[in-house]
Amino acid sequence: MSVAAEPRRQRPLWRRILRWLGLPPPLERWLRRRLPRRLFARSLLIIILPMLILQSVVAFVFLDRHWENMTTRLSVATATEIAALVDILETAPDERGAELVAVAGARLFTEVTLLETDHLPLPGPKPFFSLLDRTLSRLISVEVNRPFWIDTLGSSRFVEVQVKTHAGILRIVTRRSHTYASDAHITLVWMAGTSLVLIAVAILFLKGQVRPIQELAAAAERFGQGRPIGPLRPHGAIEVRQAGWAFLEMRQRIERQIEQRTQMLAGVSHDLRTMLTRFRLELAVLPEGEDVDALTEDVDQMQAMLEDYLTFARTDVDEPVADVSIEPLIASAVRGFDNVRVVVPQDIAAHIRPNATLRLVANLVSNAVAYAPNVEVGATSDGNRLFITVDDDGPGMPPDEYEAAFRPFYRLDNARNQDRGGTGLGLTIARDIALRQGGNVTLSKSPLGGLRARVRLPQ
Repeated sequence: MSVAAEPRRQRPLWRRILRWLGLPPPLERWLRRRLPRRLFARSLLIIILPMLILQSVVAFVFLDRHWENMTTRLSVATATEIAALVDILETAPDERGAELVAVAGARLFTEVTLLETDHLPLPGPKPFFSLLDRTLSRLISVEVNRPFWIDTLGSSRFVEVQVKTHAGILRIVTRRSHTYASDAHITLVWMAGTSLVLIAVAILFLKGQVRPIQELAAAAERFGQGRPIGPLRPHGAIEVRQAGWAFLEMRQRIERQIEQRTQMLAGVSHDLRTMLTRFRLELAVLPEGEDVDALTEDVDQMQAMLEDYLTFARTDVDEPVADVSIEPLIASAVRGFDNVRVVVPQDIAAHIRPNATLRLVANLVSNAVAYAPNVEVGATSDGNRLFITVDDDGPGMPPDEYEAAFRPFYRLDNARNQDRGGTGLGLTIARDIALRQGGNVTLSKSPLGGLRARVRLPQ
């Protein structure tokens, strides 16, 4: 007989990308821990990361080259004009020098003066990164080929150049916009502004797309905990609506199945109890004897087994949740047991099913009392979850049988042996009640030396 192979589990896309990049394992683990896990954050990353990468490429490849090319061209024009002015000033007669300087100041530059000194200012500090200073200095050195001094930092709007000529120090002041592509930042501002607007619009749309999924997940969680989900109207994308309608249909089928099972169990329990009542009446009219006592004991065991089976099979989804104080509930569950000590703060309350939780604690306590002389029940809360512990000082059980003990009709062969009465459904019923409320029951070693049953319920 051929057995179909299990489908290979597909790795998430982001893990395949990290594997394809060939990153070192520590860096890959570091990225895994820091990648978002929620759908909304991941969707934002899918939108924002390509946008940032695209804008970075555009800014580096296009704007940087455009910026440098425009600055070079403007600086070439400025250096050429300065070289032409210096050449004309040195070749013109001395009486025409003042007129040339005035015309250049009026037509070419912001201010042109001829200083009566032969010494250039001391070189100032060079900027760490300045495209204008580097480009304009290089071009003036090539075009003018004379000692000069340049200041691109003194004023944010102007650039000052001083050139040593035969007629003196020629001081030229021109606007920075005439030598430098100063409008590149406007493009960056527009890019950043439009990106922020697009991201804001994307966030609004993504919230509208993620909200139906969050509502569906919350409804499924409440339904799994047995709590009323309220009105749920599927909306959003077509796939999300299909998932919503499929969930509503599944809920109706489950509720219909539970209702049918409840009705069937009610009928079965009524018929079986009727038969057991007949047995009791027939035994009551028989003369007393060992055989009658044995039959009466068998009927009592059948009655107890029937109650256990019905408790295991029935459901408590119809019981509403309520805010319950835990200390009175546990006190009620342990009533009748003399060797049980309750250590529960009085201020702990939880939003749970009171009757189902009462039966859960009672099952765990009765199971512990059957095997241990001393039992202790405690409860704590962390604000979101309620924890109830039942500790005993009995013989306990092997750790490898902790999970097996929750199987229906499972009987231990060791310390908690099968010489005891019962049907083996106590722990199964307790875990089933906890699971229906979104919690769980686990077993571990008790600080008292025996077994600890730990209940976790959403608060």
